[in-house]
Amino acid sequence: MTERRRHAEISGGGFAGLTAATALAQMGWSVRLHERSPELRAEGAGIVLWNNSLQVLDKIKAGPDLMSNSMTPPAYETRMNNVIQSQETLDGIRWRTLTRPHLHQTLLVAAREAGVEIISGSEVTGATADGTISFANGETAEADLIIGADGVGSAVRDSLGIPLERQRSRDGITRFLVPRRKAELQALEPDTEWDNVIDFWNLEPRVLRVLYTPANDQELYIALMAPAADAQGSRVPIDLDLWTSVFPQLAPVLADAAKIPGRYYGYQTTRLDHWTEGKVALIGDAAHAMCPALAQGAGCAMQNAWTLAAAATEAASIPEALQEWERLERPLTDLAQDRSQWYADTREMAKGNQFQGETVTTALYNPTDPHRHEVPA
Repeated sequence: MTERRRHAEISGGGFAGLTAATALAQMGWSVRLHERSPELRAEGAGIVLWNNSLQVLDKIKAGPDLMSNSMTPPAYETRMNNVIQSQETLDGIRWRTLTRPHLHQTLLVAAREAGVEIISGSEVTGATADGTISFANGETAEADLIIGADGVGSAVRDSLGIPLERQRSRDGITRFLVPRRKAELQALEPDTEWDNVIDFWNLEPRVLRVLYTPANDQELYIALMAPAADAQGSRVPIDLDLWTSVFPQLAPVLADAAKIPGRYYGYQTTRLDHWTEGKVALIGDAAHAMCPALAQGAGCAMQNAWTLAAAATEAASIPEALQEWERLERPLTDLAQDRSQWYADTREMAKGNQFQGETVTTALYNPTDPHRHEVPA
């Protein structure tokens, strides 16, 4: 008599949901993933991935596809009023820059190749601790494991009544994907290494910031930060005259950004009392939305998706395994949340030289190392 395959139902077709689905399917589960939108697609513009998420991508065999259209910049450069504060080469830290659509497509291909059943236009409305998932069309389904990877407004989380706290910050960001225009930028500022990530800060007389991140040879990710209270700075489409007056060396790419409607996102941190309830686990923004200072929102989502899949696969009892998974893995995410919130509150990143100490603890983590929690003798 063959043993019954365990079955997982997942709400959310973003980075967290696709990673968890692929990992579970590769580990022998039957997996059904639900995305309420009519089609699966990535929101946002660009992204930075660190060792923690890159290790997971390697493990689910998505690394080669990801590398094909991404890059590792020579350095992370920080400027204040266009004066260089630091140029960090990040030696010993594995990282890549890329577009969100490329990451999403990479994960989508991996999920389909692993045999995940993906259903778009399927809205999950809730779940119960005993393993029942509910849908907007009135149907329900049973599962050995339910994963809520359905974003900051998670219906799975809210249906379980898990207490949470939200902390909003004074700043927010608008993100764009635009052409590199490297030659035009080089003509304006010949001595600049335009393959670097460059964090342009201005705090006086007005707080404005542009994070310049090459994503590949053709595409540039730029993120424009302004306080929520600054109506002109946070306006979308962007006020081109304002931004080019402060960052004239970026005029060619700012002109492209000004043609895109865009959306201003306020920074926020979401902390849950607990991530699991019976056979249900929450990952990604549903569990731990964070400010983007450490570029670890997706990284933590993907590392937790992988470790959750591994813990559930090895478990005799799913509810007990989920609690132990949270106990072991949550401190790394809590640290990233706290550090990101601190940077958002203080704007300390403007000083440069931040990639050291606790700031890189999560970036250096390898969630696929089976010995990662062992205490040295």
